[in-house]
Amino acid sequence: MNRIWSILFFVILLGCKNEYIPENKIKQDVEFLSSDELEGRQTGTDAEIKAANYIAKRFDALGLTPKGTDGYLQQFSFKPKTDPHQEVNYTIIGNDSTITGTNVIGFLDNKAKNTIVIGAHYDHLGYGAEGSLYRGQEKAIHNGADDNASGVAVMLNLAGKLKNANKGNNYLFMAFSGEEMGLLGSNYFTKNPTLDIESINYMLNMDMVGRLKEDQTLAVYGVGTSPILKQVINANSKTLKIVENESGVGPSDHTSFYNAEIPVLHFFTGQHEDYHKPSDDFEHLNYEGMELISTYIFDIISDLNDNGKLPFRKTKNESEDVPRFKVGLGVIPDYLFDGKGMRIDGISEGKPAEKAGLLKGDIVVKLGDSLVTDMMSYMRALSSFKEGDKVNVVVKRNNKDIEAEIEF
Repeated sequence: MNRIWSILFFVILLGCKNEYIPENKIKQDVEFLSSDELEGRQTGTDAEIKAANYIAKRFDALGLTPKGTDGYLQQFSFKPKTDPHQEVNYTIIGNDSTITGTNVIGFLDNKAKNTIVIGAHYDHLGYGAEGSLYRGQEKAIHNGADDNASGVAVMLNLAGKLKNANKGNNYLFMAFSGEEMGLLGSNYFTKNPTLDIESINYMLNMDMVGRLKEDQTLAVYGVGTSPILKQVINANSKTLKIVENESGVGPSDHTSFYNAEIPVLHFFTGQHEDYHKPSDDFEHLNYEGMELISTYIFDIISDLNDNGKLPFRKTKNESEDVPRFKVGLGVIPDYLFDGKGMRIDGISEGKPAEKAGLLKGDIVVKLGDSLVTDMMSYMRALSSFKEGDKVNVVVKRNNKDIEAEIEF
């Protein structure tokens, strides 16, 4: 009898050894990528190259095949734009006055007909490049833990999950450079792909996915870029509260793929007061939430595994409808709020909102003579004012209407 139990135990042990359990190094990846050692990962710096090499080593450890132009790396050089509306001028590497960015690309080859791109930008603002909201006097590293070490960490976690699952597609994992300077790395790749771009099924993008809140609200953009996506993102949401946006256009790398007529989904846990500031550090992230998002995206991929190539559908570019502003209220809107009005998620010091006594959590329901029912109506109302104007604002606070005067 003892011998039978020994054999049975040995068989069970063998079975356990063959079972693949994906690693979870989300926190470890975020801590390294957002450490002071990497000096904010600004595009074209030695620190960004150090981050690129780290990601390449992680790709190698995960068993991904190099798919850049030099191993895992795809370098591109460009001249910085002097006019924000002009097209970027890609040029020859090594030219004077150019900056060289580096995409990192790994491939999981399942011998399938189509390939899913799973991407996240890894560059950030260094010591405070253009786009920084830091107003301190001392030079400070912008570590970019949420923006976007979080997205890269979730991408790497997905690579582990997909290693032995969902063989209906190949997978191209990409860490983009130059996102903060204008989606440069993703734009360059779509114009200089390292595989047949016609074989790309759809693209998934993670940018700022590190701060899932208690109500577990996750924004998913691009749900209108293929007919089936809306159904799939809701069918797999489980405990997550999904806020949908149909447009395939937005301020992150999924836009480059949408412009190449590829269906996209973009995942985002919301704006916060540490955005583009030195205080965006790893201690503030919700790591359990990041694992939950990774599992959610994996479930979406699983659901679509046998659907073949998704048809592309154009969506309305909602950014074209955004009004231009002469003044600002000095608040961080809660982009994930789906109630009536515009919920304030943060207040800037010394700005009109703070001077008027508005608080984080207040919901703006009226600005001047305009009712505020959502983000767009808030922006339309705000665009009608100029510097020096005084207007009344009504906010809901603890279910009570509070009125205050705003001076722009």
